[in-house]
Amino acid sequence: MKPPLRLLLLEDNPLDAELITTTLMDGNIPCQSQLVDTRQAFVAALKEGQLELILADYSIPGFDGMTALFLARQHCPDVPFLFVSGTIGEELAIDAMHQGATDYVLKQRLGRLVPSVQRALREFEDRAERKRAEEALRQSEKQFRQSQKMEAVGRLAGGIAHDFNNLLTIIMGYSQILLIELGPEHPLRGKIEETLKAGGKAASLIRQLLTFSSKQPADPKILSINDAVTNLENMLRRLIGEDIQFVSKLDPKNGRLRADQTQLEQVLVNLIVNARDAMPKGGTLTIETTQVELTRSPVYHLTPLPPGPYVRMAVSDTGCGMDLKTQSHIFEPFFTTKGEGKGTGLGLSTVYGIVTQCGGAIDVTSRVGHGTRFDLYFPRVESGILTEEPVQPSRKPQRGSETILLVEDEPSVRTLVRDELRKLGYQVVEAKNGIEACLLATQQAGSCQLLLTDVVMPGMGGRELAQHLSVINPELRTLFMSGYMDDVGIMAGQEEGTTSFLQKPFTPEVLAHAVRKLLDTKLPSDKTGALPSTTQY
Repeated sequence: MKPPLRLLLLEDNPLDAELITTTLMDGNIPCQSQLVDTRQAFVAALKEGQLELILADYSIPGFDGMTALFLARQHCPDVPFLFVSGTIGEELAIDAMHQGATDYVLKQRLGRLVPSVQRALREFEDRAERKRAEEALRQSEKQFRQSQKMEAVGRLAGGIAHDFNNLLTIIMGYSQILLIELGPEHPLRGKIEETLKAGGKAASLIRQLLTFSSKQPADPKILSINDAVTNLENMLRRLIGEDIQFVSKLDPKNGRLRADQTQLEQVLVNLIVNARDAMPKGGTLTIETTQVELTRSPVYHLTPLPPGPYVRMAVSDTGCGMDLKTQSHIFEPFFTTKGEGKGTGLGLSTVYGIVTQCGGAIDVTSRVGHGTRFDLYFPRVESGILTEEPVQPSRKPQRGSETILLVEDEPSVRTLVRDELRKLGYQVVEAKNGIEACLLATQQAGSCQLLLTDVVMPGMGGRELAQHLSVINPELRTLFMSGYMDDVGIMAGQEEGTTSFLQKPFTPEVLAHAVRKLLDTKLPSDKTGALPSTTQY
């Protein structure tokens, strides 16, 4: 059964009003009518909203029909407006329709009322449907433009990542070498430590660029939404300062989601920093976790979320808030409202990239002077949380005497790696590209135990080189290294225990550990070996 039509009836004659509503009821148009006969009551009803039809007499004492039409179009521009009058002439009726009236019906001919209302309601529904479709199209176009921006910056970031990380490998590598050689009391030690720290921040910036554009590989696991908050709570309290009250409201059922632990923490930190900066004079920052059943998709997404169970994390503040224009740009890369030197404009872009990469979406609510709230939705999972083995403390790099074929097209990186490996006792044969490495390996077949190669090189890449050399020496181990974040997938299809991946930038200590671990890993053919493994650094 259809719900009653919400009708506003402007009529000063009660008998006429009853006749009109009876006619509609008899025509199978049930109504919940509100009868008014003054301008004040008419405007009040318009402001209340929730109207689906307006019927008005043209001649009301002290209040004319054209003024009523003007007010209706001002407050409820989409609601059908019909004149039902005994005094309106054809010329006035045509003028009224030019001004926005839907139709007119003479009281002497109420037989036209039902079909006229039915037509008006059909047109109203058609307009509403078109409006919904246009809004959906605008949202789709908005999401498409956002994804295009992310893809463009992602390509840019991916393109520079390799060269940038090569430079950082040199900077961080030689900084660590200088720290070791100068000793703890040297007056330059502090400056070198700052250089090493800056290199780490630069590497983090590249990861941020690749994360928000979904180019950064993730290691998703089943995580507790509450643990993501509690593990960082002490650090977050220090981050926001003493003038901001920190409130934590955690889900007693402790919902679970699938995400990368480090990336989820990065999301939380970025939102907290933004909330802190929005409250320079203090305020309240609240983090909430809960489980919800979504019936509509949040506004900011790559693909609309289907209805179902989700985990929600909300971060809200009582700060300065944002206007609509600012809100329309917040997830764009490099957009920031902070002063020069105080923000890169990547924080919320990174949040958007991580959340959508997890299959989630975001809602944002903000008013100038009343604060901002971010609601993050992640698909809920029912699986248990996996516990990880504790990380073993790093040890002094182990030495070795094996022969390593080093292939790297960047001379400075090749020199750094060669010298550090030779310090540890390894025999190093170096080549500047894949073709040169093939010639060297052919001449020294069987003498190399490890191939240490860059993935992307001119002429012949690292994967092709490794495949070629495995024919010459099936027991050759391969340690790939690359500045491209997505090259970690290069190990797919490789025999277990024979390959590993080293992400640039790396320090000599990390390099030494990766080389020794791969050389010590037993091959599947070894009778006494431990279980083989494929390792990523």
